[in-house]
Order: sequence, then C-alpha cells, then structure tokens
Amino acid sequence: MSRNASIKRETAETQIELTLELDGSGKSDIQTGIGFFDHMLTLLARHALLDLTIKADGDLDVDYHHTVEDVGICLGKTLVEALSDKQGITRYGSLTLPMEETLVTTALDLSGRSWFVYQVDFPTEKIGLFDTELVREFWQAFSSNGLLNLHQVLHHGANSHHIAEGLFKGTARALRQAVAVDPRQQGIPSSKGVL
Repeated sequence: MSRNASIKRETAETQIELTLELDGSGKSDIQTGIGFFDHMLTLLARHALLDLTIKADGDLDVDYHHTVEDVGICLGKTLVEALSDKQGITRYGSLTLPMEETLVTTALDLSGRSWFVYQVDFPTEKIGLFDTELVREFWQAFSSNGLLNLHQVLHHGANSHHIAEGLFKGTARALRQAVAVDPRQQGIPSSKGVL
C-alpha cells in the first residue's frame, strides 16, 4: 500500500502545494522562495528517505514567517494522512547527530498527540537572511499538525548554520525510524489499539 498524501492550502498570506511519499528515496523538488529553508527541506527529504515536493508562494515581502510556518502545517497534515491508521509502524525514533562542532538530539513519538520541547539557542539571530527563530516555528507547526511528540535538544554548537542543519538532519533520521514498517509489529503499536 502506498503511503502518500498531498495538500493544497491557500490563505491570504500563502499558497502552498505539497506532496509527500513516506516510502521514497529522498528525492525532492522544493521551491519556497527562501534559499536556506529550501536547503533544510532538501536535507529533510534526503535523510528521512521521503519524496517531497513543495511549491510555496508567500508574502516574503513582509517576512519569511508565514511561509515557513505554513509549510510546517502542510507537512504535518500530510504526514498524518500518509500514515493513515499507523498499522505496523515502528512509532518511535531518536538520534543524536554530530554536525561539525555541533551535537543535537531529536526524539519523536508518532503518538497522535502533539507535544513540542525545544531546548535550542542559536548564537546568531540570522543565517544569511533567514531568522533563526523560524527553525522553532517550523518544527512547532509540524509537530502540532503532525500530531506527534517532538523533542529537540542542542548539547553544544557555535555555528548557527550547523545547528539548524543538525536539527533538520537529526529529525529526518528519527522520522525515518518512526515511520518505518516493522515486520514483527502486528497491528497498531499501542496497548490502546489506536494512535
């Protein structure tokens, strides 16, 4: 069974089309108009082995906030749809990832309940033109709309680009574990019988 989903979302601030294939090979076509964000989303697809297509037109003349947050919303919603009833999934994923001088840990649970813990401080307010506070906004929107627990912890790091990249790669790898089908898992991975 194919595990994929698509969404079209239009607001007064953004127009987004997003397609997600969970059992992909890491292919991506990302066009948000925000170079650094496109780079991070490409890394996310590559390391999670998701096939991901995103076309976003947002009010970038105001700032990047609406586009970044709304892409997170759309990615979360398509994750829920693609997982369907979550039969046979591993459910949990975690990874501690080194990125040069940076070390981050991501842990997640596809529980059907959203919770977000973010213990990350960036040494700079910007990475090029990209506001570092938008990294948090993206993951908050993703976890809320993806109905998952997401914990992200920065152990140490001095370079803002490396910290952001570590978070995207680490979360991608944790997500790759969690969505994987476990051949030993019969039914829903919960004693409740539902996630």
